[in-house]
Amino acid sequence: MRASLGALELDLEWRTTLLVALLLPALIGLGCWQLDREREKRALLERFEVRQAADPVPVNSVLAARAPAALAYLPVRLRGRYLADRYLLLDNRVQGGRFGYEVVSLFARKDGGYALINRGWVAGDPARRSLPEPASPTGMVAVTGQLYVPPDPPYLLGEQSRAVDDWPRVVQALEMAPLAEALAADLGAPVFPWSVRLDADAPGALAVDWPVVNVSPAKHRGYAVQWFTMAAVLGLFFVLRSSNLWALLRGRRQAEKANDDGRTHD
Repeated sequence: MRASLGALELDLEWRTTLLVALLLPALIGLGCWQLDREREKRALLERFEVRQAADPVPVNSVLAARAPAALAYLPVRLRGRYLADRYLLLDNRVQGGRFGYEVVSLFARKDGGYALINRGWVAGDPARRSLPEPASPTGMVAVTGQLYVPPDPPYLLGEQSRAVDDWPRVVQALEMAPLAEALAADLGAPVFPWSVRLDADAPGALAVDWPVVNVSPAKHRGYAVQWFTMAAVLGLFFVLRSSNLWALLRGRRQAEKANDDGRTHD
């Protein structure tokens, strides 16, 4: 299809036009999505900072009907005892470039029921010939930490076993709803529906370094700039490919150069 706007002439080849019509909105949409993610991460960091300034509350006081997002990173306290031989190992957790696991121990609460306590990171055998055996405090202890409510469903490479009769057990991630249900049926008592990430000074804490977000807001903005840049380059390519704009610009430049040369000779 040909068209003209004064000196500017357009020649829209249908395949190129269709490709650009599909790609350009997609690139712009991806840039906008990254900006949305940036806003979400900033809001999450702000909420985390506010939560950290609050005093821990008893874990059983948050069981009232509240949206899960309102519980994220809420400081809580529990009293009870660790079940030393009952713990999960979250696989492929790297800290300081070293392979390891996060240790999630079953905790019998003094006020009744159980909770899953993420005690932090422990080094593992890179050859996977053996599993770590972290020691647990004995007797009744009081611990503090923060509720962990995952923002998205856990990503699993494949279906993992939900059996609760083999301890310790290596898992890819905590699927809290089915795991809590299976544990409650096995133990005959309710299991708190969210895991608790221990504070660094709490009894039983290992190497504790909890990232609030996996990707910083600044990185999301950088990704957005990349998508928008690609959209701009694609749009410019389409205009130059489908019009005589480049020839017009070159002609104008040559005319200006000729005028400058003429004034120099005068």
